[in-house]
Amino acid sequence: MALKDYNDKRKFDETTEPKGKTKKSDDKLIFVIQRHAASRLHYDFRLEMEGVLKSWAVPKGPSLNPDDKRLAMMVEDHPYDYKDFEGNIPEGNYGAGQVEVWDSGTYEPLDQASKLSDEKELLKELKSGSLKFILHGKKLKGEFALVKMKNTDNNAWLLIKHKDKFAKDEYDAEENVSPKSLVSKFLEEKKSPKSSKKKS
Repeated sequence: MALKDYNDKRKFDETTEPKGKTKKSDDKLIFVIQRHAASRLHYDFRLEMEGVLKSWAVPKGPSLNPDDKRLAMMVEDHPYDYKDFEGNIPEGNYGAGQVEVWDSGTYEPLDQASKLSDEKELLKELKSGSLKFILHGKKLKGEFALVKMKNTDNNAWLLIKHKDKFAKDEYDAEENVSPKSLVSKFLEEKKSPKSSKKKS
């Protein structure tokens, strides 16, 4: 079962994360990127395929600069409904910390000449270790690639922006993140815990 690892790692009586069920978009395939303040701040990059969200943890966050080759560690599939998940995963639970949606939209394979359906083309490329696609997000737009690294950890990939009209010379995913965001407030509270009451 595609979501067995996801379900096995979670205590659904403690976390508000959605239970693992497969589901599909009615029309175009969706993607979502979640900013996740766990033991370390990272970005979770998720692509819809086969009724689940294929997922990668990107420590430095995605970039619009083609020179930035971002490490992306493939993790367990997440359920489709995870696309809307925001909130706090309690201490003691897998992935404990704050999660918020950073970007979302639809995506499609770069190869529009393929005789396969969009999903089958993407699954074929995923299996080959070289995924090329176009993102239609609010922050991320244009052509990207996910390339599996050779002779390293089986789960290690690189997320790379192609040179197109949406490419930028410099890019930092943390730029323009509101200090009022769920994750920003969570990190601020962790940084400066309430001082203990003074002894009388």
